[in-house]
Amino acid sequence: MADTRASFEIWRRLVSARMRADWQYRTSFFLFLAAQLVASAADFGAIAVLFTRIHSLGGWSIGQVAFLYGASGIAFGLADLFISPVEYASVHIRAGSFDQFLTRPVGPLWQLCGSEFALRRIGRLLQPTVVLAIAMSRTHVDWTPARALLLPVSILAGAAIYGSIWVMTSSVSFWAVESQEFAAAFTYGGSTLTSYPVDVFGRWLRGLVTFALPLASVAYLPGALLFGKPRPFGLPSWVGWTGPLVALVWVLLARATWRTALRHHRSTGS
Repeated sequence: MADTRASFEIWRRLVSARMRADWQYRTSFFLFLAAQLVASAADFGAIAVLFTRIHSLGGWSIGQVAFLYGASGIAFGLADLFISPVEYASVHIRAGSFDQFLTRPVGPLWQLCGSEFALRRIGRLLQPTVVLAIAMSRTHVDWTPARALLLPVSILAGAAIYGSIWVMTSSVSFWAVESQEFAAAFTYGGSTLTSYPVDVFGRWLRGLVTFALPLASVAYLPGALLFGKPRPFGLPSWVGWTGPLVALVWVLLARATWRTALRHHRSTGS
C-alpha cells in the first residue's frame, strides 16, 4: 500500500509538471481541445445522419443510441486521458530512452502515463458528456437506486476495460516497435463499435465483442438492462451488471501482459 501511495504521488507530480508545461502554450492547448471537440461531434453527426432516414437502429431509438454513444464515449475519454500515454512506450523504446524509466524507484507504467499526460485530451470527454445528458433527458428509464448506480459504475468499468486494452496492445511494442497502429485498431476502433447497438452487427462480430473482446460490457449490456432490450445470444438481464467483473479480469490480464513485456525488454546497451 505504501508503494502504491508513493507511486501515485510521483505520478501526480509528473502530471502537475506536464500540465504547467502545456499551459505555457495556451493557444496550442485550446486549438487541440477544439479539434477534439469537432472530431467527436463529427462522430455523433454520422449517427444523427442515419436517423434522418430511419426511425430505429436494431430496435434502438436515436435517444437510446445517443445514450450508448455518450456512455461509451465518456469511458473511452477517461482511458484516453489517463492511460493512453502508455502507447508512447514504442517511441521511448525506439529512441532508447525507455531505459530511464527502469532506473527510477517507481513503475515505468506510472512514469509513462504521468510524463506523457496531456490535459487537452479532455476534449474527448466533454462532447460525449453533453450527448449523454441530453439522451437521458429524452429517454424513459424506470430509475431505481441500483439502476442509478449502474451508469457511473459501468462507465468506470468501461474506462478500465479500454485502459487494459491500451496497456496490452502497447505491450506489443517490446517485440515489434511500430505497434501504435495495431493498438489503435483495438482502442479507437473499439470506441466506434461501442457507439452502436450490438444488434446491428453480424453474428460473429456480436460474439467477438460480447465474449472475446468484451466491448459490449462498456455500454451496450448496461443499456440493454436499463431500456429493457433483449440481449444477444439469449443472455440473462443480470449480465448488464458484470462490467466491473469483466474490468477486473482485463486489468489483471493487462498487468500480467505488461510485466511479461518488461521482462523481455532489451535495452540499447545490451
